[in-house]
Amino acid sequence: METHILILIVLAIVFGLYMAWGIGANDVANAMGTSVGSGALTLKRAVIIAAVLEFSGAFLAGSHVSETVRSGIVDPEVFAGDSTVFMIGMLAALLGAGLWLQLASWKGWPVSTTHSIVGAIVGFGAVYGGLEAVRWGEVGTIAVSWVISPLLSGVISYFIFRLVLQTIFYNNRPLQAAKRLTPLLVFCVFFILTLTMVFKGLKNLNLDLSFPEALAVASAIGLAAALISLWLVSFVKVEPRPAAEDAAHIVTNPKLIKALEKAAKQLERVKLAVPDRLKDDASVALEEVRRLRFEAQRHYSFHTDSSDLQKVERLFVYLQILSACFVAFAHGSNDVANAIGPMSAVISVAMEGGKSVAAKAPVPLWVLALGGLGIVVGLATWGWRVIETVGRRITELTPTRGFCAEFGTATTIVLATKLGLPISTTHTLVGAVLGVGLARGIGAVNLVTVRDIILSWIITLPAGAVLAILCYYVLRMLI
Repeated sequence: METHILILIVLAIVFGLYMAWGIGANDVANAMGTSVGSGALTLKRAVIIAAVLEFSGAFLAGSHVSETVRSGIVDPEVFAGDSTVFMIGMLAALLGAGLWLQLASWKGWPVSTTHSIVGAIVGFGAVYGGLEAVRWGEVGTIAVSWVISPLLSGVISYFIFRLVLQTIFYNNRPLQAAKRLTPLLVFCVFFILTLTMVFKGLKNLNLDLSFPEALAVASAIGLAAALISLWLVSFVKVEPRPAAEDAAHIVTNPKLIKALEKAAKQLERVKLAVPDRLKDDASVALEEVRRLRFEAQRHYSFHTDSSDLQKVERLFVYLQILSACFVAFAHGSNDVANAIGPMSAVISVAMEGGKSVAAKAPVPLWVLALGGLGIVVGLATWGWRVIETVGRRITELTPTRGFCAEFGTATTIVLATKLGLPISTTHTLVGAVLGVGLARGIGAVNLVTVRDIILSWIITLPAGAVLAILCYYVLRMLI
């Protein structure tokens, strides 16, 4: 084997591992960020669980045939006459995307690893083949996903959380309501997550399930899980509560608090408008409404810490951890391609002596293992940075809120996959967390963090492109 070919193969392995490290450092927050933020998992346990499932997904269900040019962004025929430049370009794409992911992870920005590698390939493809070599329609589709992903998941998660609030938390007996609804929730969770696994986590295994077959499998698994949960929740004891506490719970409904706030504002206007002889009466009425509002808020704050609601939160801990595990496995199997695709392309072309540039390249098992290992190392070293942003800096999360965000993300992935809508898992999860936060009011959301995240999304494609172009010229001078 010629020396320069050996150098290219070694660089492909090193840069591929670096890119996989960046995926682990940034993207794994998609699975574990809400679980850590809500307290369902400690950071250490989240890292261990994600490490096992991400590696398993990458190694067992990762694609054995990877696209050499991700998502058909650049026509491979452009490089047919110069395979060496193609290999250097792929190395530059890996290095450029890896550098951007490292910067984003250091800042705690959750960005799309797919968009990072796509932007990098667009950069070197445009430099070598000209702007016409880039399929701009595909790039435009990615830009559309910046809006579709967070908007769709945000709306779904908002309504899921509002439904949980109305049916459980605003119920006179929340634990009893949770016990009744848990089997239905478990069915929905297993149904959606099974479809997510089939469409995203196991798609590389070519199971060839038709949509009706996938629905049947998901329904069977969901029904079995619901029956098991029905048996398990029967062991959860509901303590009898005095009637006085039930009366206090009625005051906890935030709708009443909002109504009292509106009434106070109306009375303030009335007090200004009535004649002087009625102002005293208006003042008395205003003070009484303000007192009722204060009492309602006091009872609401007291009741949210009750033993019943703490038990409800514990029920949702298991659902949230379960959904996080599914997402971690699906992520490892799907997004490892962002690292091993270009790496496999370089190795495949190099092993053939640089004779041809194929649209797809075989992926050996050892390459899948390397990709999985890189993701695990990235998660274990820098993964906490983005997990901190997703789990704690956007909005305050509890197990119920975290579950609604994860479940909304999985539901969005299934819907978008079947409707053919372009989405990013990262953008989808951030939108879901934002939706859950907005369900509690705009004041529950950290708008500064949201602004920084959106800006990082917008600059991901151009940042990946610019860094890849710089790396391309440096590598051409050195190799």
